[in-house]
Amino acid sequence: MQGWNSIMCNLLGRDVEGFTTLKYTDNVDKQNVKGGGMYPIGRSQSNYEAEASITLYKEEVDAIRKSLPPGKRLQDIAPFDITVDYVNDEGVITRDRIRTCEFTNAGNEVSQGDGTIALEYKLIISHIEYNVI
Repeated sequence: MQGWNSIMCNLLGRDVEGFTTLKYTDNVDKQNVKGGGMYPIGRSQSNYEAEASITLYKEEVDAIRKSLPPGKRLQDIAPFDITVDYVNDEGVITRDRIRTCEFTNAGNEVSQGDGTIALEYKLIISHIEYNVI
């Protein structure tokens, strides 16, 4: 069984260790098309939609920001891909690629007693490619 310890994530050309959550999903809304009789005669589908987010530790975000020119924000980074590798017990890798990502938010949130600082960063993406190896 694959779990958290089987994930490797590459973001902006570097392997990322300082993340706690990675979410990505896509969908196409499909509907039955009615005609004569009680059963559908076909099926329609709407546009493809995908979304993603990643929760990063502040140290990871600081490292990304250090690579940016002064005054630039995370939201100013050109579109990039995120590669996610899942490795099973036999060493077989399944790779997904989250395409054309851009950060849509930045900031910090910290509360008294927190031992770490992490924030969820929402991404606008074009699409997801599953099992690309």
